[in-house]
Amino acid sequence: MPIFAISIFLSAFLLFQVQPVIARYILPWYGGSPAVWTTCLLFFQIGLLGGYAYAHALVSWCRKHPPLQYGIHLGLLVLALFLLPITPDDSLKPTGDEASPVKGIILLLSTTVGFPYLLLSASGPLLQHWFGDAFPGRSPYRLYSISNLGSILGLLTYPFLFEPLFAVTTQTMLWSLAFVIYAFCAGACGLSFMRKTKESGIHSDPDPNAQQAARPSLLDWIYWVTFAACGSMLLLSLTNQMCQDVAVVPFLWVIPLCLYLLTFVIAFDHERWYKRIVAMPLAGMAVAAVVYLINQQFATGEMHLGWQLVIFLSAIFSGCLVCHGEVVRIKPATRYLTGFYLAISLGGALGGIFVSVVSPLLFQGYWELHVALVLLTVLSSATLFQHRKRPGTKSFLLTWAPVSLIALGSLVYFLHQQIETTKSGSLAGTRGFYGVLRIYEENILTEDYYRALYHGRISHGRQYMDDQFRELATTYYSLESGIGAAVENHPSRDGALRKPLHVGVVGLGVGTLATYAKPADRIRFYEINPQVETMAREHFTYLEDCRGGEKVVIGDARISLERELAETGSQEFDILVVDAFSGDSIPIHLMTKEAFELYFQHLKPDGILAVHISNLHLDLSHPVRTISEELGYKPLSVEHTPDDDNYHSYYSHWVLISPDPGLESRLALTGFLSEWYTEEPKEILWTDDYCNLLQVVEW
Repeated sequence: MPIFAISIFLSAFLLFQVQPVIARYILPWYGGSPAVWTTCLLFFQIGLLGGYAYAHALVSWCRKHPPLQYGIHLGLLVLALFLLPITPDDSLKPTGDEASPVKGIILLLSTTVGFPYLLLSASGPLLQHWFGDAFPGRSPYRLYSISNLGSILGLLTYPFLFEPLFAVTTQTMLWSLAFVIYAFCAGACGLSFMRKTKESGIHSDPDPNAQQAARPSLLDWIYWVTFAACGSMLLLSLTNQMCQDVAVVPFLWVIPLCLYLLTFVIAFDHERWYKRIVAMPLAGMAVAAVVYLINQQFATGEMHLGWQLVIFLSAIFSGCLVCHGEVVRIKPATRYLTGFYLAISLGGALGGIFVSVVSPLLFQGYWELHVALVLLTVLSSATLFQHRKRPGTKSFLLTWAPVSLIALGSLVYFLHQQIETTKSGSLAGTRGFYGVLRIYEENILTEDYYRALYHGRISHGRQYMDDQFRELATTYYSLESGIGAAVENHPSRDGALRKPLHVGVVGLGVGTLATYAKPADRIRFYEINPQVETMAREHFTYLEDCRGGEKVVIGDARISLERELAETGSQEFDILVVDAFSGDSIPIHLMTKEAFELYFQHLKPDGILAVHISNLHLDLSHPVRTISEELGYKPLSVEHTPDDDNYHSYYSHWVLISPDPGLESRLALTGFLSEWYTEEPKEILWTDDYCNLLQVVEW
């Protein structure tokens, strides 16, 4: 028995730890988008489905031939060993010309971790089946709880142990070594399985009541699949909601997924742990809180980050607990175990496909969350009604049924209101791999008429459309902001004989910085999302009106800058602007020591690196200051708080960094220089191998 528990625990540990390991490895390759994680999770859900299907087919076709089951699985495990290690090769990096990053990520994962992951996925149901055959009359369902505990530990140890202690390449090597150990353990389980079945003479179903066990009905299968799909949709859509406004980091992947798995542990360990009378009202309150929160997306105030996370995580836990608790209430006899797990994995995969593939095609917003919340309410109400004759259900149904109907009506109304509010005043909208973009119009038919581009609920630029204000630099980029300070105080702008500037900009927005270009100046934008360039050119005129030369380079800025350095050498920028936020989320790979070293390789000796660090939730001044000082430069703070009547300008905080020793005195003389809030920064040094978002969260 111990070897089965150890093997199942280790397989689950590796199964779920590989997800943040490989996603963290390739995250910088795809611009740090939240969709990187959801695409990876979709791949792993499909891989899980494939593994369960393989286990189900192996058991079904070879039920009376245990040696054949063992031989096939052992042979595949040996084959998988020849595909290690799982470290992705640099040749798999995207070039920026790909039509869809999703295809590139799926291909990369398939060629690196796909086959070992498939076999790990099969371990849960297959080894549980072997255990059931080897130990007749003993329920294998509790091993599913052990499996999920292993999964949770695999996830939790990543951000708190493996990520801070080991480089990403080392992480992939350690995982590959652990897979070898698992293969030996699984082989030992197979030997035990064959020995026990040979001793007992069992070559078919060991359950003495198997022939009398009721075959699952079609409705049971529908419930298994739809509840599992709903849980998957809740997990992915709520995780997306969190990541788009904070950052795409393993910590915000791991905690939701751990809670999701914990609901499996609670539901499968014993029936006494899941109580409808507790779980369903808690889920109802959490859903109501989520609906309230997403209806505040354009409110003037901002709910504390901690409370936002509590609401989202509570909804994931309580909602998934209802989904998985209801599934377990109608679980089948052991004879149908692998089919039951196959249905659950199918539902998980379908939920992932809906969120990651179908929803971006159907919706212009993150409205799959709305679908998931409505589906949860409908399913929980339906299963109560369907099983109203079961013991203890009728009295609860009499109370809950009217409440659920009222709740469903209210839910649909407020979610519809949120969608209408989002669409109100919208001139255009689009959704793609990198998020939701929407253009709003305000003050139409007045001289203050403007258009604004929003990524989620964060403004990424505004342009006044009246001719007298059309070239006005607005929002975070006004003349009084850090970028205004960098341009005014660059040596090339000093004196009567002004030299042309060559400016690089990481992040296009609506192209506002093109207004700073004078004749003979050049400005080069790096933008990962081609939809942003399309909107900037079709609905705004900053690029069209640019008085200098402008060019937009599509692709991740860091990969593009690395390629340019290797192929044509330094761009020799006078000013390089880093402002590539997605919503209020930050692409971490653009804020590491290695990234800053690359930036300075593209700057002239007197060039200025201008880093925009305004953020609702994160204090980015500490890592930026620490990295600057680590590289031998003095970071200078430029903070701008506009007057009440200066409505075209936003509060902004920029950090200017330059080898030029005279920059600080010029900033002080022109009144741009600001004091840091702390005399010394916290020692937070972010590198490609290690960065901890929790260090900069403003709780």
